[in-house]
Amino acid sequence: MTKLECSVENCVHNADQCCCRGSILVDGHGARDAEGTCCASFEENKGGSFKNLFKTPETRLEVDCDAVNCVYNEDCCCTASGICICGNGACDCENTRCATYKAK
Repeated sequence: MTKLECSVENCVHNADQCCCRGSILVDGHGARDAEGTCCASFEENKGGSFKNLFKTPETRLEVDCDAVNCVYNEDCCCTASGICICGNGACDCENTRCATYKAK
């Protein structure tokens, strides 16, 4: 499992820089750099007050990855020991990115 740090505070799944999902998907099939990636699991917390009462924030989780040009992508799974998802203020997934992306 990958250690995940998420700075996308307005995502409904974010709690204390961690994700309340059991897994996420990093999209970016044709990405050549981090800007070409995004967290496809992002959902905007439109009300700003939602708190996930049913899931515990996860510091390690499964990261599925469609960024096939990344050195950490192995069979569509992230093999990095840790990643950072950035994009605070995002309104949709295209405003997020995997800051750990590294081109092959």
